Amino acid sequence: MHPDIDALAPLLKTTAQEEILPRFARAERSFKPDGSIVTEVDFAVQNRLALALKQRHPQFELLGEEMDEARQRALLDRAGPGLWCLDPLDGTSNFAAGLPFFCISLALLRGGEPVLGLIYDPVRDECFAAEKGRGAWLNGQPLGGHGGGLPLRHGLAMVDFKRLDPALAAELALHPPYSSHRYLGSGALEWCWLAAGRFHAYLHGGQKLWDYAAGSLILAEAGGCAASLDGKPILATALKPTSVVAAANPGLFGEWRAFLAPRTARPA
Repeated sequence: MHPDIDALAPLLKTTAQEEILPRFARAERSFKPDGSIVTEVDFAVQNRLALALKQRHPQFELLGEEMDEARQRALLDRAGPGLWCLDPLDGTSNFAAGLPFFCISLALLRGGEPVLGLIYDPVRDECFAAEKGRGAWLNGQPLGGHGGGLPLRHGLAMVDFKRLDPALAAELALHPPYSSHRYLGSGALEWCWLAAGRFHAYLHGGQKLWDYAAGSLILAEAGGCAASLDGKPILATALKPTSVVAAANPGLFGEWRAFLAPRTARPA
């Protein structure tokens, strides 16, 4: 049996309202070895949710972004009946700078794939959720059916240029196949906004497991498509970052992949 989404959503909401929003733009930051920002809020949310989830569902371990890598690898290797995957504050750099794009992302992994996902945006009070085979929702309302019939050239894209090959980034900046582009700085929210039809195509050069675990399920259950730049499925089985190519529906995905494939193919 899956945990109840309707019971988990209030847990994320209360945690965000009590741990995240009161510290917005005021939390002290520090830096990880890879240069990314971490704040006291990341740890506060992770610790609070780890305790609450263990009390409610003791059969599942929790893999959190703010654990050391050895612990993360050990948890992935012995996932057991299921494994929570938590990003306690996705968009930490935004949060620390006062930009209102950040969220909590929580997924339940089984057999290397997400079977349940929730992403809560406390600024907009939006809870995106999905359960494998049952659909995706935004604040309880079904998601899906976005962008049908819209060609890529008229679409809005979300692109993270920083992690792309420089030649590809330059071409997209100078000669984009879409109408315009944006970037939120929160990978989990970007998956959700794509699922909600707020933009139509997505490209990211390197996301980690907790960035895409919940969001990829939400997009898939909303009717969207995703793969890596080399055309492989995005599987929740490793800590190594993966590239992401995604679109709101299969037609747009086909156009987007057709544009990118010859520009990202590896030489023989």
